[in-house]
Amino acid sequence: MALFESHFFSESLGMCVSANIVLPQTTRSQIGLKGVGSPDGCPVLYLLHGLSDDHTIWLRRTSVERYAAQYGIAVVMPNVHRSYYSDTAGGLRYWEYVSRELPEFIGSTFRVSQKPEDTYAAGLSMGGFGAMKLALNCPERFAAAGGFSSAIGPCELAAHIPERKKEFDSIFGSLDNVPGSINDLFAVAEKAVQEKKVLPRLYLECGTEDFLWNENVRFKEHLEKLKIPFTWKERPGTHGWDFWDVCIQNFLRFAFRDR
Repeated sequence: MALFESHFFSESLGMCVSANIVLPQTTRSQIGLKGVGSPDGCPVLYLLHGLSDDHTIWLRRTSVERYAAQYGIAVVMPNVHRSYYSDTAGGLRYWEYVSRELPEFIGSTFRVSQKPEDTYAAGLSMGGFGAMKLALNCPERFAAAGGFSSAIGPCELAAHIPERKKEFDSIFGSLDNVPGSINDLFAVAEKAVQEKKVLPRLYLECGTEDFLWNENVRFKEHLEKLKIPFTWKERPGTHGWDFWDVCIQNFLRFAFRDR
C-alpha cells in the first residue's frame, strides 16, 4: 500500500483541507505484506472519524492500511473537524465537501473507481452518523455503508452530554432544525422507503456497554419497522478503539466478501 498525506484547497469550505489516502500497490519483494494492485480504478472506502479526532486517527489507532491491503482497495480518510458532517449555520459547507467535492477530487487525482458499485463509506461515532447520512441521502452513489457505535442523532447526543448543546446549536443553527432535515436519519430512512429508493447494503455494529447503545438499538428497530435490509452485529464493548479496531475488520469482510 502507498500512503499519501494530502493537503488541497476546498472550494466548498474556502480553505485548505487535509486527508490521508492509502492506495493499493502491487509489490513482489515487500516483507510482511502482500501488495495487491489494480490496473484499473480500484474500489474506494471513505473512512470517517469521530467528534474528537481527525483524519490521522484511523492510521494511528488501527492497522487499517494492512487490513485494506488484502482487498486491493483505496481508503480515503478526510478531516471534517467537529462539523457533524454538516453544512454549518456559520457557512462552512462540510456536507457539500464530503458528499460532492471530496469524491470528485479523489476521482480526478487518483486511479480509483467512481462507480457506485465500487464506492463505500464507514465511520465511528460521529463518523458512523456521517456514513449513514451519505448512504441514506445519496444511496445511488454507494454500494455499502457501515456505522460503528454511531452517534445517530445530534439531539440524542446533546441529551447525553448537555454541555455540547451550545456547540451543536452553532452547527445546526438550533437543534430544533434537525428533525425532518437531512440530518435526521430516522426521517431520511422513511423518505427513502416512501420514494422506493434502492439503498446500499447497511452494516451497524455497537458494543452493549456503549453509552450510545440505546440510540443504536432504536435506529436498528426503526430500520426493521421500515423493512430496510441491514446487517447488525452486537458484542460486549464500550466506546473505544479496542472495539472499533475489530469493527473495521468486520466491515471490510462484509463489504468486500466477494473479493
